[in-house]
This record gives sequence, structure tokens and C-alpha cells, in this order.
Amino acid sequence: MPLTPEQVNTIKVTVPILQEHGNEITTRFYEEMLTEVPDLNNVFNQTNQINGQQAAALAGSLYAYAAHIDELGALSPALERISQKHASLYIKSEQYDLVGTYLLRAMKEVLGHALTQEIHDAWAVAYKQLADVMINREAQLLKEADGWTDWRDFRINHKVYESTEIISFYLAPLDKKPLPSYLPGQYISVRLSVQELDYLQARQYSLSDAPHPDHYRVSNPREHTEILIKSKAANPYLQITVKKESGLDLKHPDAKAHPGYISNTLHNEKNVGDVVQVSHPAGEFFFDTRKETSSNGPVVLVSAGVGLTPDLSIINTLIAENTKRKISWVHATRNSRVQAFKEHIKDTVSSHKNVQSHIFNKEPGEDDQEGVDYQFKGRMSLNKLDTDHDLFIHDARTEYYICGPEKFMADMESVLRGWGVDQVRIKIEVFGTGEIPKA
Repeated sequence: MPLTPEQVNTIKVTVPILQEHGNEITTRFYEEMLTEVPDLNNVFNQTNQINGQQAAALAGSLYAYAAHIDELGALSPALERISQKHASLYIKSEQYDLVGTYLLRAMKEVLGHALTQEIHDAWAVAYKQLADVMINREAQLLKEADGWTDWRDFRINHKVYESTEIISFYLAPLDKKPLPSYLPGQYISVRLSVQELDYLQARQYSLSDAPHPDHYRVSNPREHTEILIKSKAANPYLQITVKKESGLDLKHPDAKAHPGYISNTLHNEKNVGDVVQVSHPAGEFFFDTRKETSSNGPVVLVSAGVGLTPDLSIINTLIAENTKRKISWVHATRNSRVQAFKEHIKDTVSSHKNVQSHIFNKEPGEDDQEGVDYQFKGRMSLNKLDTDHDLFIHDARTEYYICGPEKFMADMESVLRGWGVDQVRIKIEVFGTGEIPKA
């Protein structure tokens, strides 16, 4: 049953209440639900539970939902992102019922008599309305997953050191079934058992190569983890390349709250013969290759660190399609030793007249040549680039794809918006629990 006009007004009245008590409500909600229904710990990110980010994100979502209860279209991008992630984690519809029960209970415990029956009933209907929207969307996404509707097991066949920071893992699907295609920029979820946390844990990793019938790659910029996944028709296998989070000691008492905890666990503790689980490709950040929506406008790919991997999927896809579109690769790296795919990008630029590259190197090495290995020393600044030749600002068809640390993405978006680029042409990859902070 939909919200009545009176219930909409009731929800609006709770906006300042949620602003003041939202985090207390959601903290209580998670504590009680995960204690009484411990299996759900396998679903929720334990790192974000420990560091409080999950509770803060849910509090922000409740506040936004209440504030936009009569204009839910404003929440569509966020709802789509959440639904994509939920589908990749195989969230069940009955789990929404559990969440609703514990959320209303936490509201009552925190707000006490302030949560009148009228407010309780309005929020019960509001939650059911939102849950139904998400359940239906997630069911639709699973129908589009080429029959891949549950976790698949992959075994680590090889473990190869690529550098002082990077190790490649070769994974083979136990069922030997083929891997589906995807839209460049999308991700998969990878789930593994973490003994120190006592639960299964999943993380999202961006696919980092063009879709191929015989292989694909994935990466996780938020956890500084890059994964290359390959398959062959007769004997499919995966290669994952993991960058270790420097200075993170997994035995330290505070390590479990670190966003790179799972990446370093995979790096340090998963060996040949071990099994991890993988979900189907998903995600709302992608370059749309579907014929009915494609154009011939320029594409600008802006990244920092291993945030380059979804953009790499996009550029490789465009090159594989023999595109004539102008492509500008704009990348920031800490130094050339940690710069991934450097030679690949150089080769792509040298062999394709429509592709250009602009590398910002924070700490160039003695052997790095300006103009060859990098174009600019220091942090990335779009102001150093030619707005017409390098960024195509005045071409209304130009699309921008930005991925990297949250502050980096916010800064790049702010510059582009300041130059008059429409928001709809700026795509930003959001991982984790929160929104992109505005600069």
C-alpha cells in the first residue's frame, strides 16, 4: 500500500529527528540485528561495521529518503547503485523484512515516546515502499545475469609476484562454465573466508579490460587492489593481480578497521589451492556500448592510482571496436614504479592517432623522462591541460569518466562543472558506503 499524503507529511516531520539521532539509531540497529541474526555478518562489510562507516552511511540514506519522500526521482542514481551492489551480493528479499523489523525496533528504542504510533506506521509503509522498489529492481538485474544468480567457486592455481607491491593470482572456476560479457567499467564481487573476522566477506572489483569471449579483468581502486580475470573457452581461468596496502599489519589490533584489510588478506594469506567466490558483472558506472545509445563524441578518462582500471576497460573496448572517437587518457600516479599498464598505454597512444595520454607523476624517478614517461610533475591539475585539445570542453558530446580516491574525484568533477560541463556527461565510480564529497 502506498504512503498517504498524511503519512508523507509525517515522514517529512522526522527529517530533523533523523538528522540528530540517525547515527544512534543505525548503530543500535546494526548491533542488535547482527548479534541476533549472526549469519547476516556474512553479508555486511565487517570493516565498515568496525569503523562505523556502515552505520553513518545508513543514517545518511534514511535522512535523504525522508527529505525526498515526495520526490524519489532525486534518489534514483543512489538507488540504482545500491541495487546493483545488492544484486552482485545476492541479497534475498526476505532479508529486507529482517532489516525493516530491526530498523523500526531501533527507532523505538532510541526515540522512545517521540516515536508515536503515527510515525511508526508511516515509517513502516515508507520502508516497505522502498524495499519493494529495490527488490523488484534487483530481481530484474538477476534475470539479466545470463543465468549466473549465485556465487561461483574459483580456485587459486598460481601465485606470481609482479613487483614489490603486486602479486598475480590465477583462478579457475570449479564449474568450468563460460564467463558472460559486461559493459566496460562494471565490477564483480569477490568473496572469501576471513578467519580473523569469523565470516565470509565480499568486496567489489572493477573489470579492467574490454569484454572478450575468452577473458576479462577486474580491479578494486578503493582497496588499491587490481584483479585480472581471464578465461579460455575450453578451460576458463582467472588471473587476479593484487596490490598490497603498504604499512598495514594484519596482526595489529586496529587492522580490521582498515579499508585495505581484505586486500591484504588476499595478498598475504590466500595461496595456491585456496578457493574464493565470484559474482556476476554488475554496476552502474560504465561506458554504454549499446548501439542505440552510443555517439561519436570524444571520451576523456580521468584516473588516479589503480583507479585507472575501469577506465582501462573503457579504452580497451573502444580500441577493440576500432573507434574513431577522440580519446584522452589523463592519469595521476605516485611514481613510475607503481604505475600500472604504463607500457600498454604508451603502445596504445603510439598506434592510434585518435588517442592521447597525459600523465601526472608526483615523484618522478631518476630514469623518468619528462615528455616520455610523464607530462607533468606533481599532483593532477586539469588546469594544466588544454581545455579544447586535451579535454574537449567545448564539444557538447564529450563524456568524462573519473575514478580514484573520493577527494580526487570530487575535485575533478568540480573543475569540469566549473567549466560548464553538464552533470549528466560526468561519470564517477562510487565504491564503499558513501556519496562523493562535494569540493
